[in-house]
Amino acid sequence: MATPSVQQLPLADIHLPQAPSFWPLAWGWWVLFAVVIFAIAVVVTLIRRKKHADAAQKEALQKLSLITEEQGLPALNTLLKQAALSYYSRAVVAPLTGEAWLAFLDNQLPAKYSGFSELKSVWLSGSFSNTPLSSDDFQQCKIMANTWLKHALPPRKLPSMTQKESSNV
Repeated sequence: MATPSVQQLPLADIHLPQAPSFWPLAWGWWVLFAVVIFAIAVVVTLIRRKKHADAAQKEALQKLSLITEEQGLPALNTLLKQAALSYYSRAVVAPLTGEAWLAFLDNQLPAKYSGFSELKSVWLSGSFSNTPLSSDDFQQCKIMANTWLKHALPPRKLPSMTQKESSNV
């Protein structure tokens, strides 16, 4: 018997199945989407907290740039006290005056920036005297106030005694 040729065989065409669909997604994709959404929510929350924490510092720096020599050291001292009250408990900051206040300011700064104690005589005489400070002394005090606002605020880690009062509610 003779073998039939390929063209003579009664074969049907090959039908390929449809390509698999992407929908419904596998559970691994759902987990990946959930992780990405969670990560985005965490990043947005951290950015908002940072922005909120820096708001008082930014406002204080703007006000500092507006303080003139005629307003004197009391204006600088008031601004520093207001900024400190934005981050620390009123019970801790409000009663501080004189050397205790300057020690508090120095304690909040990293060691390389401290200098309020060295300028103690200028700060104390300028705060409680009717005679205005010299231009150089005022500029030194303004630079120290700027340094404190930039490097002490917002506090990196609050000790338990300086927690905001609102956290106790």
